[in-house]
Amino acid sequence: MRYARLGLHLLWGALTVAAVYRFLNDDARLWLKQRWSQQLLDILAIHLDANLHGVPHGSLIVANHISWLDIFVLNAIRPMAFVSKSEVRDWPLAGWLAANTDTLFLRRGCRADAIDINARIETLLAAGKDVAVFPEGTTTDGSHLQPFHGALLQPAIDSKRPVQPLALAYFDRSGRRSIAPAYAGETTMAECMAEIIASRSLYVRLRPTPPIVAGTLTRREVAVMARSAVAYHLSLLAETEDSSAEDIYSFCSRSLSPSVKSSTLF
Repeated sequence: MRYARLGLHLLWGALTVAAVYRFLNDDARLWLKQRWSQQLLDILAIHLDANLHGVPHGSLIVANHISWLDIFVLNAIRPMAFVSKSEVRDWPLAGWLAANTDTLFLRRGCRADAIDINARIETLLAAGKDVAVFPEGTTTDGSHLQPFHGALLQPAIDSKRPVQPLALAYFDRSGRRSIAPAYAGETTMAECMAEIIASRSLYVRLRPTPPIVAGTLTRREVAVMARSAVAYHLSLLAETEDSSAEDIYSFCSRSLSPSVKSSTLF
């Protein structure tokens, strides 16, 4: 039954995008993206625990990356534009939907493409629109973080917009971390979907860390700070090669409110 509902939901999304999406204003488009994403999570019995209250619009959202679901989790709480690897464009139906709903596709290793994408990100940020990037450049099972790459953080530095790290994690009904949604390694989309549906219900928690205002920082420094902040919230060891890692952790600790620091973050 859940597979049937999912198929109908994807079909409804495709028809909506094809028939009316391009004729709507920005507010209506954002509402549709949010509503569709919320319904997708509901169909998959994924419960969302997130609060982005206080995160300024026009932020560069920087999150750890676990699953193809991450995009819809973010859109369900606050719709935004995304930067995705160019291979996603070739996915059946999902790639077409992404291409027609404010996704920017980046060809890895192509310098000219990166320059163009950064210019488009800066334009969106300057217009007060949120843009999300996954600076690990790949997915993990959520048990660790890959290094954060700084190339796509440059537009926030140039436009003096905040970089907003977000910590994302999935849990099962008993409160233990779940790898069911992980679309990593050799896992196929079909296998990932089967694991999600077999789980019957999942919980996803999304927590903002203190925003980073780049100022005179380099993009590499911002990337290391963002990764350390996310690791702090996820209670993961930030394995950074930067010699200032201890100072970065100190920054994260000072920036968090006492009530947050004294609680269990996840």
